[in-house]
Amino acid sequence: MSRFIVHLINGLSLGCIYALIAIGFVIVFKATRVLNFAYGSVLLLGAYVVGRTHESLGFGLAVLAGIAAATVAAMLIEFLIIRRARGADLGILAILTLGVDILMLTELTRRIGVDVLTTGAPWGTTVVDLAGAKVPLSRLIAAGVAIVLVAAFTAVFKYSDAGVAMRAAAADRETASLMGIRLGRVTLAAWAFAGALAAVAAVFLGSFPSPGIDASLGLVALAAIPAWVLGGFDSIPGAVVGGLIIGVVSALTTGYQDELAFLGRGLGEVAPYVVMLLVLLIRPSGLFGTREIHRV
Repeated sequence: MSRFIVHLINGLSLGCIYALIAIGFVIVFKATRVLNFAYGSVLLLGAYVVGRTHESLGFGLAVLAGIAAATVAAMLIEFLIIRRARGADLGILAILTLGVDILMLTELTRRIGVDVLTTGAPWGTTVVDLAGAKVPLSRLIAAGVAIVLVAAFTAVFKYSDAGVAMRAAAADRETASLMGIRLGRVTLAAWAFAGALAAVAAVFLGSFPSPGIDASLGLVALAAIPAWVLGGFDSIPGAVVGGLIIGVVSALTTGYQDELAFLGRGLGEVAPYVVMLLVLLIRPSGLFGTREIHRV
């Protein structure tokens, strides 16, 4: 039983990190209807800055520097590329973000090389006993931080003027513009917040039990895509639920790999996409996504 509890707790904590990444996808999609495939490189940029600066700045300031770098990078992508191509087809915009992702990943991979950077996190390799199971402290802290950030964003999104403006722009951009809402600012703020979330997620993805920060970390953002799609492209609650489901599925299939060997190796990497496809066959809009209604 303790083995199952370990995998379940690790899955839930990993799911919280996936939820943060998926929320970033949702925010950008709600604000611009763009599928942001550059998110992985923005996440890796935040992790890279933390890994390179924590020895000189200390962990806290390095994390702030990583968040700032990822935030600025996301804002530049929106301001210099997406905004300039605003009238283009959504498929073209998605391809543009993919091109940006390739360029950024190539440069970051060149800079990192074969090195494995560390985050310098103060919790190190500490594990705690929880219900008789040994669980990495970093995963528990990640879950706590994710819960706080999701709650804070939900409150801001629901009650603040900026949140109202963002919801109005997501519901009807033309009407929101006529009501005096500056869509450019709303969009830029959405991309900035998504970039900050990516950097926070990167800190935990690069911490124990992960070996550290390497060039492959940016691909982890792709693992959050099933969580985003599963929950619904435009649903923040769906991103949270989808992240938790995908995290648990990944942890359990990886943890019980030997027992499931008849299904093939690497099942933990494939299982999230299988779950996503099964759900989409039943609910094409995801668990909580807005269903499109076509009038005939």
